[in-house]
Amino acid sequence: MANKKIIIIGGGVIGLGIGWQLAKAGTTVTIYERSQAGRAASWAAAGMLAPLAEAHSEEPELLKLGSQSLARYPQWVGELEADGGLSIGYRVEGTLIVGLEPDDTHQLRHLYTAQQDLGLNVEWLTGREAREIESVLSPRVTAAIRCATDYQVDNRLMVRALQRAYQVYGGVLHENSTIEKIVIENGTATGVQTQDGFQTADALILAAGCWSAQIEGLPDTIIPPVRPVKGQMLALQMEAGITVKNVIRTVRARYSTSVYLVPRTDGRLIVGATSEEMGFDTRLTAGGVFELLRGAWEAVPSVYELPILETWAGLRPGSRDNAPILGKTPVENLIYATGHYRNGILLTPITAYEIAKLILTGETSETIAPFQLDRFLRQ
Repeated sequence: MANKKIIIIGGGVIGLGIGWQLAKAGTTVTIYERSQAGRAASWAAAGMLAPLAEAHSEEPELLKLGSQSLARYPQWVGELEADGGLSIGYRVEGTLIVGLEPDDTHQLRHLYTAQQDLGLNVEWLTGREAREIESVLSPRVTAAIRCATDYQVDNRLMVRALQRAYQVYGGVLHENSTIEKIVIENGTATGVQTQDGFQTADALILAAGCWSAQIEGLPDTIIPPVRPVKGQMLALQMEAGITVKNVIRTVRARYSTSVYLVPRTDGRLIVGATSEEMGFDTRLTAGGVFELLRGAWEAVPSVYELPILETWAGLRPGSRDNAPILGKTPVENLIYATGHYRNGILLTPITAYEIAKLILTGETSETIAPFQLDRFLRQ
């Protein structure tokens, strides 16, 4: 399909990543983005690459996909920084998951046992050992799990690099351009209706995040079960003597919101995130910001002194089983790449490489086969 015309609906990191790989392979690619490219969930994310910290024993396929994507990150970073012409802030200090009370330690031990059962590379630390690694941690930290291979990337830099790399290879990007309808004729996707008229395509890729189910023209049976899950976040400015090196995540048995702190190379400290079923509402709430600041302060008391730089809320695209929807659909030439929920940044490389390969060869790899839409159609 190297000489074919591809249309991608959605210009976040998933759409831009697939578009870059396809444009690089010589295809004609056009992305339609409803607002600004990469300024929705991709911009709101924290950039954690955390398959181990996010691991759940009931989601072995998702853990495997996340681990495979993390393994491809060094290749991805090298290729993207070369093509996009800027650093994307890839950092490999690792992650500490900390508990502050006896109940937290019990929950932490349960998580550690599950991680060990899955054969993951994790280490149990006492509170003192955790503070030797990260001196700003509270004296109340009783125990921690170290995930030495859970890394991070600056997702906003990745957005910029992807947009540059995509356009370097001739990819066309239409921003503030809403798709009015996906056009399907006799079971085959033939193109899209845009504000500028009908645009034909040899293949359509739906990568519109939490808006994927809102696109007109899809038969009811194949509307992707993707919904928005709100996450409120904020950024602090680290100062001399109050710096965090590792990603820190809290386990809090008493509270609904577990908090993470993600240090950036530019001195920002990202604090997130709530998880709220509020539809497309992106308003910040006093309660949400309070929960984040309380959680951050309990883990790292010195954040009390730090200035707040920014607050925001994003909408994660959550699927019915919290795993992405990747690959072919019952409609010919219609491909899905959506529903990445909490793992969009982590899963960008594997999604981009595998969906591009699918478009170019027509073959679904074993890697993404478990994540096709048909898992919902069989239920």
